[in-house]
Amino acid sequence: MPRAIWKGSISFGLVHIPVALFPAVTSDDIDFDWLDKRSMAPIGYRRFNKETGKEVDKEFIVRGYQYEQGRYVVLSDEEIRGANAKATQSVDILCFADLKEVSFLYLEAPYYLAPDKKGQKVYALLREALKKTGKIGIAHVVMHTKQHLAALIPAGNVLVLNTLRWGGELRDANELELPADGVKAIGITEKELSMAEQLIGDMTERLDLKKFRDTFRDDILALVKRKVKAGKTQLVDTPEAAPEAAAPSNVIDLTELLKRSLHGGKGNASRSPAAKVRKRATPSKAKIAPLEKRRRAS
Repeated sequence: MPRAIWKGSISFGLVHIPVALFPAVTSDDIDFDWLDKRSMAPIGYRRFNKETGKEVDKEFIVRGYQYEQGRYVVLSDEEIRGANAKATQSVDILCFADLKEVSFLYLEAPYYLAPDKKGQKVYALLREALKKTGKIGIAHVVMHTKQHLAALIPAGNVLVLNTLRWGGELRDANELELPADGVKAIGITEKELSMAEQLIGDMTERLDLKKFRDTFRDDILALVKRKVKAGKTQLVDTPEAAPEAAAPSNVIDLTELLKRSLHGGKGNASRSPAAKVRKRATPSKAKIAPLEKRRRAS
């Protein structure tokens, strides 16, 4: 069972569904560590003061937002969470839409949402309602001090939270030098098109992505195995363990509020959690950046 990376609730209308967020993908990338070839000691990520060149302990590093050249506003993690405490522990559904309206170009990272024991029924209610109507939820969610736009999508018996790129993040394809649309504009003959269609037809099959393998990774691991067998290994200190996940927030099961949400109708939308999030949401350009560039969790 993977470790939950975030705990909070799904919120729509007056209904709150307590949930936990889990990674939906696992990386099979070859993970090389940097080593000092003289001593085989690990080379870690170094945080240093750009003025003095000296390394800085983690306890002295703070987050700063540069509001103008050379001037910063320093914000603690507590201040960032307190600026909109609700947003940091809630998937606030802003609206519902058809899945086909979301281009695959906007899809970023998928996560699984699982209910806690108090949210089983209302979780299933939302999941089945989305499946029956063919809709998905468009939501705001804050992870790692950054707000994301996300799509809440039913997939079998699980609700998937897929983070989305913001509308202004996609570049205009018209900036590229592309052949004109249509076969006549580029001089494609009917025979060439027919042959290409036949080749595509011959290579078409029922897709099963699990049958494809990362052959480069396999070759690297085979090389590692041969070196281990030959005794060509080095002893390296074990890295520190990952920090524990944040403690769950206190949320309550509000199944009965579904009826009240419907009764309120559109006139109640201005008082809904989603409406409050839209009103308070900060501009996407306002990014909280650390004084020193740090790796961002994906």
